[in-house]
Amino acid sequence: MVAGLAAYSVTANAQADVAKGEAIFKAKCTACHKIEQKLIGPALGPQLTSETDDKYLIKWIQNNQALIAAKDPKALKIYNEYQQAGMSVFTELSDADVMNIITYVREEHKKASTPGGDPSKPVTPEDNGPSELLIWGLLGVVVIAFIVILVLNKVIGTLERLLLKNKNIVIEEEEEKAPVDRFAFLKKVAKNKKLVFFLVLCFVVASGSWSWVTMWNTNMHQGYQPVQPIKYSHELHAGVMKIECQYCHSGAFKSKNASIPSLNVCMNCHKVVKTESPEIHKIYDALGYNPETSTYDASKAKPIQWVRIHNLPDFAYFNHSQHVTVGGIKCQNCHGPIETMKEVYQYSPLTMKWCIQCHKRTEVNGKGNAYYDNLLAAHYKFKKGEKVTAAMMGGTECAKCHY
Repeated sequence: MVAGLAAYSVTANAQADVAKGEAIFKAKCTACHKIEQKLIGPALGPQLTSETDDKYLIKWIQNNQALIAAKDPKALKIYNEYQQAGMSVFTELSDADVMNIITYVREEHKKASTPGGDPSKPVTPEDNGPSELLIWGLLGVVVIAFIVILVLNKVIGTLERLLLKNKNIVIEEEEEKAPVDRFAFLKKVAKNKKLVFFLVLCFVVASGSWSWVTMWNTNMHQGYQPVQPIKYSHELHAGVMKIECQYCHSGAFKSKNASIPSLNVCMNCHKVVKTESPEIHKIYDALGYNPETSTYDASKAKPIQWVRIHNLPDFAYFNHSQHVTVGGIKCQNCHGPIETMKEVYQYSPLTMKWCIQCHKRTEVNGKGNAYYDNLLAAHYKFKKGEKVTAAMMGGTECAKCHY
């Protein structure tokens, strides 16, 4: 029963991966579709929620042109509804990939339709742990096993009495009742070795599971959202105003660290924008700036005490420029939908498992990339027997030695 429940739970959790679906949706679908609004194509949230034939949806997304050519009634209806505007085909997507997209869209639509739901914090099922079915199933197994042990003990006691009766052994009741022993039941239970072993085993399994989960989540800060000294809204700046992330975090292009921008970057706009805001005046105070005279007093300047959100262990090396410039990774891949956050929080778990999963599914694009061009040039020099120095392999980069 335990093996069956475990297999069912794993199968249920493996049916669709919302995180993979989100990545594929953003890469291939956002040019024509939004989840809750009509773009070139229809709003996918209501469409994919109302349509329950997943097998048909998979065929449509993979190759809708084939369905139209085969005169499929449902395909022709959609085709004519949108003035015969052909949708791109995605034959490179597997059935699992398409199912991941469908599940992601439905989850996002469900959260958008739920009162009080926060669509900026999507659920990532990679670390959801065991399903509720598995947990309740295991509890059911424990209860059934306990009942079976009690029934077996009752049967054994009955058989023993029958054997004694057949041998004409009379068990006389004591004339005087012995004093009531409050711990008689516990003593009786303690004498039952099978039951004691079962209870000890359950305790060991439960305590082991609790210890494993506790240690696994030690030092994980997913969802960490500290209060910052200035109420800076990424939703306003990166979302509404469409300011590029690298305008403020310029280090992401050329450095290990993305860097927190200096207040002078803020002043590029806020010398004239929202000068009446109390939050902007915190910037003025930190710089010793007088907005009335447009002068700076260095003696009054003091640093802003920002609270760091994303912390990696000292033994973990991460280079922003290697991922952003060489790998072409978007900020949202790690930091989540930052353009929707009024207050920034840690979106991803940033565990080794999470990083490895990303590395396994991220394809390397070496075309027109200077980093891989240098590696290829060095490779050809090796084949020809020419001299290759460590500098040609990136040996002069500062981060090779200075973390």
